[in-house]
Amino acid sequence: MDDFIRAAIAEAQQGLQEGGIPIGSVLVKDGKIIGRGHNRRVQNSDPVTHAEIDCLRNAGRIGKYSETILYSTLMPCYLCAGAVVQFGIKQVIVGESETFPGAREFMESHGVKVIDLNLDECKQLMSEFIQKNPRLWNEDIGE
Repeated sequence: MDDFIRAAIAEAQQGLQEGGIPIGSVLVKDGKIIGRGHNRRVQNSDPVTHAEIDCLRNAGRIGKYSETILYSTLMPCYLCAGAVVQFGIKQVIVGESETFPGAREFMESHGVKVIDLNLDECKQLMSEFIQKNPRLWNEDIGE
């Protein structure tokens, strides 16, 4: 497991400690983290502050995104995948997609390389959260 996915997991854990949904993300350029974020929907009472959106906001305006890699603990949903495509991010590396399949095909159909690490740590984090908070999870995924 590399340092970047570890940083995304740390973001997810921070979100959980804040009372939110444990999904984290980091944006990497030239081998350095330039943005970090976690799902803040609960904390900010904001339906669109998903981890990847929070991460992009925290990275700020960087100009060209095509040379970045987005790491996320969970496969991005269509909202976040739309941001990936809109900004021209060419690679997304995720901790897992078993819990939520997300919008992988959408990203790939727009030329994004998607790598699923299938990490037990990410699956366990989500599984434990969903068992304790099924209503909140269903709200997050729009069910």
